[in-house]
Amino acid sequence: MAIHFSEVLSKMKGSDLGPLLALTAQPDIISFAGGLPAPRTFPLKELTEVAVKVREEDGAGAMQYGPSLGFMGLRQAIADRMNRMYCPMGMDKVDPKNIMITTGSQQGLDITGRVFIDKDDVVLIESPSYLGAIGAFALEQPKFVEVPTDDQGMIPEELDKILATTDKVKFIYVIPNYQNPTGICWSLERRQKFMEVVTKYEIPVFEDNPYGDLRFEGEEIAPLVSMDPKHLVIYSGTFSKTLAPGMRLAWLVCNDEILAKMDLVKGSTDLSTPCVTQREVAMYMENYDFEGHIKENCKLYAHRRDVMCDAIKKYFPSDVKSTYPHGGLFLWVELPEGCDARDLFKYAIERKVAYVPGDSFFPASGKRNYFRLNFSYNDDDIIEDGVKRLADALKAYLADKK
Repeated sequence: MAIHFSEVLSKMKGSDLGPLLALTAQPDIISFAGGLPAPRTFPLKELTEVAVKVREEDGAGAMQYGPSLGFMGLRQAIADRMNRMYCPMGMDKVDPKNIMITTGSQQGLDITGRVFIDKDDVVLIESPSYLGAIGAFALEQPKFVEVPTDDQGMIPEELDKILATTDKVKFIYVIPNYQNPTGICWSLERRQKFMEVVTKYEIPVFEDNPYGDLRFEGEEIAPLVSMDPKHLVIYSGTFSKTLAPGMRLAWLVCNDEILAKMDLVKGSTDLSTPCVTQREVAMYMENYDFEGHIKENCKLYAHRRDVMCDAIKKYFPSDVKSTYPHGGLFLWVELPEGCDARDLFKYAIERKVAYVPGDSFFPASGKRNYFRLNFSYNDDDIIEDGVKRLADALKAYLADKK
């Protein structure tokens, strides 16, 4: 008997990025490809202590099924923190009842795609944009439209033109803080103008903020959700970059109407996010210095960014450009016009160093002269050695192109 899969899966093409990135798992490869936090930032002692306390104080509740929206203790802790941070910037007070706990931020992306997208609907994204979100939304078979972006973020005038001339736009997906893959952080003025356009057209926005806490310098910039008079913004946060990704805990904040639809989808997928890890993080936030922990993470990542950027200046050819991010986990490299980061990848692997080619971050335009580097995971000497190897690959590739 033949096996018949769904039409969606039958039409899906496996990413040709997979075989490339599989090479990065080799033990002798220096990989700048992943988005992994540094293991030394995981507060293992404190998380072990709360794991024991949760089991001692409420073991039965922790091991039981829970509500699909999540454990109220954690939702309250998240609401309290967001209110402390963002209400002084103009955000309406977040009610914990408007928060959903998700099993990692990727689940929030998947749920959002299911809630909003029908086949051939339009999703607007930055150019470039996070490939994990592109993959999650692609399951619903939308059309992606890339909105032009500069070093301040998505360009509002270009967004206005697209919204005025494009039908079936369901929502806009953006990462205003230290964007994946570029590391760009939107300016306050750009955020305000963006939200003026959004409010004018009444289009929902998914504000993905996994990196906002990882700010190395400068002042906190108000999130889009604080400039949202019509409550169009779906805000996404995560503990993966500040505590530990293995806990798989993130959250969404949205209005009552959207949250009800999100809850319908989530309840049909996993019933609930694990109750035990939710209680552990809620207890951690109550009993330990979460803000101090984040500051220590930022010191480490700022240092590693500087190590990578200094090595790039030292070793890379002068016609290869890169960003200098003020937070997050990534920087973005631009090759000269006519170069192909996929072709360069072969030269890099020969020298035992890896990155993510940039075309996967451009679902519509497929631009090929970019690649992404991660600076958070590796120690200083490995970063230096890896950048030097990559520079050797660049020089060999560019020489062969002449």
